[in-house]
Amino acid sequence: LTADSYNLVYVLFFLMGIGSLLPWNFFITAKDYWIYKLSNSSSYSKEGEHRSDISNMQTNAQQLAILSSLWVIFLVFVVTTVLVKVDVSNCQTEFFVGTLVSVAVVSGASNIFSGSMFGLSGYFPMRISQALVSGQAMGGTLSSLASIVNLAAVQDVTTSALFYFLTADVFILLCIFSYLLLPKLAYSKHYIGAGPGGITEGGGAANVVPPLQPIIKKAWVLGLSVFYVFFISISVFPAVSSGIQSVNVDSGSPWTTTYFVPITSFFLYNFADFCGRQATMWVQVPGPTSRFLPALVLCRSVMVPLLMFCNFQPRDHLHTVLFARDVYPVVFNCLLGLSNGYLGTLPMIYGPKVVPRELAEATGVVMSFFLTLGLAVGSAFSVLIVHFI
Repeated sequence: LTADSYNLVYVLFFLMGIGSLLPWNFFITAKDYWIYKLSNSSSYSKEGEHRSDISNMQTNAQQLAILSSLWVIFLVFVVTTVLVKVDVSNCQTEFFVGTLVSVAVVSGASNIFSGSMFGLSGYFPMRISQALVSGQAMGGTLSSLASIVNLAAVQDVTTSALFYFLTADVFILLCIFSYLLLPKLAYSKHYIGAGPGGITEGGGAANVVPPLQPIIKKAWVLGLSVFYVFFISISVFPAVSSGIQSVNVDSGSPWTTTYFVPITSFFLYNFADFCGRQATMWVQVPGPTSRFLPALVLCRSVMVPLLMFCNFQPRDHLHTVLFARDVYPVVFNCLLGLSNGYLGTLPMIYGPKVVPRELAEATGVVMSFFLTLGLAVGSAFSVLIVHFI
């Protein structure tokens, strides 16, 4: 059996997991920069703000989807990086429209890249799929940590944005390099270059359009579990969790006014999410056919009212704050992230393993679709929750 020498394939998938979400996270984390660029003022203060040959291992379509999505994201971020030091005060409408287009393009390309990589990881042992999802969580952790460092050390908003976007540029290039290196490794060739679902010697795809019915029949419970995990998480993070203020905010201390939300809502959630995903490398309980797994997923519903009754402000309808101590949002956000990481990763890595090998890649894409659907529906539902509070 071919071994993953120096865990290099694991590291490459981990890096691609980081790169799939880190640029997007940096894009939305640079809130101060967008306010500065779209304001009429020439200055802005942050004070008080929260802030090779791949055809032998894959189909040409998959290669095109992955590389083109990465290059599109890279080009968008290069342009965005250049515009940091460009005065757009005389063309703010055009800049605003361009920003909206950039957001849509980056979001779409990131989804294509993530879905394609989940499909690719389906050929490998579960530890490789786990590396991909752990890398995604690390992307969120790094972006939240960068925002905290930025609050403490960087006062110039354009310097902060330049740091964000240059870092994103580097990680996108790392993703491209990692993907091009992947098919050159013996471990990758062993799992992708052979088998019923792989590529024939002539380079053609055997079964380009796999049947969807057997995939849904085998993995529908796992798919719905993925959907519900991320639906619950995005319903309250960050829409609700970032609105929870310290009960001692009137004290005026830097902890309560500046660092409370970035640390308790963003950093702790993302770090706990990473820990939960990483834990699946060693512990994989319950199993893919256990009824206990969807039961645990449903139990996460309790996280919605727990966070709603913390010190979320402003409150227009639910005036009662049941958890009026700062320790509660800390604990609840950690539980939310830890359970999201663990229970979201298990069905993602189980999915491609409960179907025949020739359907593994397609199943990985289907599982990614359930994840994306959960994010989309949860995001829409979060608006209703905030309005209800």
